[in-house]
Amino acid sequence: MGHAAEILGVTQAFLRSLDAAKLLTPGRSEGGHRRYSRYQLRLAARARELIDQGTALDSACRIIILEDQLAEARRINAELQHTHSPKSDQPGPASG
Repeated sequence: MGHAAEILGVTQAFLRSLDAAKLLTPGRSEGGHRRYSRYQLRLAARARELIDQGTALDSACRIIILEDQLAEARRINAELQHTHSPKSDQPGPASG
């Protein structure tokens, strides 16, 4: 946790507050230390950015969750558009 806080330029208490707000659920080492993924560090950095702009912690967490859901929906949409797009080398319906 200390290293993650150092990387982000935040306090360990800030990271604990994100854990308490259920924005982050870090894994645990065998010794019980919190272990953050790169994805979780990106979320924490975004939370810090929003809070620095004056957004309340609970609001910042909600914004981040919605941004993440939107990004996932866009990814799925793009994937579906790609897999369901008509192939240019296939013949179209016969007119008759």
